[in-house]
Formats: sequence, C-alpha cells, structure tokens
Amino acid sequence: MATLGEIGTRIRDGAAALAALQPKIDAGRPWPLSEHFGVEPEASWGPHETMAHVADMIPYWLGQIEIILDAEGAPPFGRMQSDVVRIGLIERDRILPPRELVARISADAERAARRLAELSAADGERVGIHPRSGETTVAGIAERFIAGHLDEHVRQLEEILAAVPAR
Repeated sequence: MATLGEIGTRIRDGAAALAALQPKIDAGRPWPLSEHFGVEPEASWGPHETMAHVADMIPYWLGQIEIILDAEGAPPFGRMQSDVVRIGLIERDRILPPRELVARISADAERAARRLAELSAADGERVGIHPRSGETTVAGIAERFIAGHLDEHVRQLEEILAAVPAR
C-alpha cells in the first residue's frame, strides 16, 4: 500500500485534475440538474451532482479518519450511499456555481493531503469498523474513500464532458 504522503499527493493530483475540467464544465452550462440523484435505480449525476458529492466526501472522510485517530480501539465509522445527510448535501450544493465547488474541493484536498502527511505510519495502521467493508485502516480509508473515489469521479466527469457535443 502507498504511504500516507503518497496518498496525499494522489488527492492533490485528483483535485487538480478536477479543477482542470472547470473550463469545459463552464462551457457546457447550463447543465440540467438530475431529477433522480440518490440511490434509486434511475439515478444519474451530471457535473453539478458529481462535484457537490466530491465537495462533501473529502471533508467527510477526513473527519472519519479523525474519529478513528481520536478513539480507543476500533470505532465504527462511515456511511452508506443511502445516507440521508449525504443525499441532502448533494441536493443542497448541486445548485452552486462550479467555481465554488472546485474551490471547496481544492481547499479540502490540500487540507487532507497536509493532514495525511502529518500522520505516522502507526497512525495509518489504526483501524475503524465500516458497516459494509468491516475493519479498515486509516491508510485504507484515505486510499479507497478519498484518493480512489476522487479518481473515479474525475473519470466520471471526463466521460460526461466527452459525451456532450462541443458548443
């Protein structure tokens, strides 16, 4: 597994890749808001829903890491896709201009990368219990739920943008 510093670099790089997409996102405006953006089978996300989710997920998972670091033993952590707060934040923030969402993502990615760089290897091995994934280390959370998930959403945005004819 990558070091916490390497994971932090991936988070910074992912945020930079997302920020680099902002001109294309702006050029495609106005983007329709998705009618279904929760966990229903017909749910789909456009750029606004995707960026609103990313703007929430980085500080959310960093906070979950902090809960584990602050706990004695292996505390429960995380949420499921159907979490009403998660869906509510996407609904609330998807109406924000892309520049605001990109600014939040960039700032939170930088904060996450800095915090991960402060942690020791032993901190990275601390464990929490996720409701679906079970025992997961701090490094595993940073890798899977922040860096890897950010990469997935950058690819998702690239695919959305590639499918839209140039204006």
